[in-house]
Amino acid sequence: MKTNEQRLDDLMNFISSLSRINAADIPNINLYMDQVTTFMDTHLSSFLKPGEEKVLTKTMINNYAKNNLLPPPEKKKYSGNHILLLTFIYYFKNVLSLRDIEQLLSPVSERHFAPGSQPELSRLYEEIFSLESEQRGRLVEDVKAKFASAMKTFSDEDFPELKEEAEQEDREYLRLFAFVCELAFDVYLKKQMIELIAEELRQETPSDGKRKKDRK
Repeated sequence: MKTNEQRLDDLMNFISSLSRINAADIPNINLYMDQVTTFMDTHLSSFLKPGEEKVLTKTMINNYAKNNLLPPPEKKKYSGNHILLLTFIYYFKNVLSLRDIEQLLSPVSERHFAPGSQPELSRLYEEIFSLESEQRGRLVEDVKAKFASAMKTFSDEDFPELKEEAEQEDREYLRLFAFVCELAFDVYLKKQMIELIAEELRQETPSDGKRKKDRK
């Protein structure tokens, strides 16, 4: 069984291995749906969980379009801007509801999706992801700090019942569990903050029906 320190090393290696889609990676020609899913799978494969084979499926794309997250394709082909929006959706979808994603993406789609928009969606995308390197560094330091705090829990002084050698494995697991709880609570709070922003924007903008009508 791995030690907690080895698990931390695995996490650091995982963070370092993560890739992303650069706007320059996207083909200059429009793609059919099969080509889009293949492109996403190729460039975001490092995010796949064990047992997962696809980053994106046709069903997902159709569902995003049905929920107004994605403009319809032109003659069954998807542009580079479709792929950029799909990338944002990919990062959001495990944290937010489709309703909140639609709320957050709608202003971007309405103002910057069409060819010739100023600034173009690709420039917005690269500007936002220019923060990635700095954010990744902060994430590494934050995870290490959380790990260090968790490894100080369940001490001999506070939990003498775990002091015996036979109980060391239980102590190690409880410390690992404390670390996981720290990570989960951090995600929970950030998720709540994003949902609060989405709800405030929803209250400040017209109803879904009016907004959709105005888009036509």
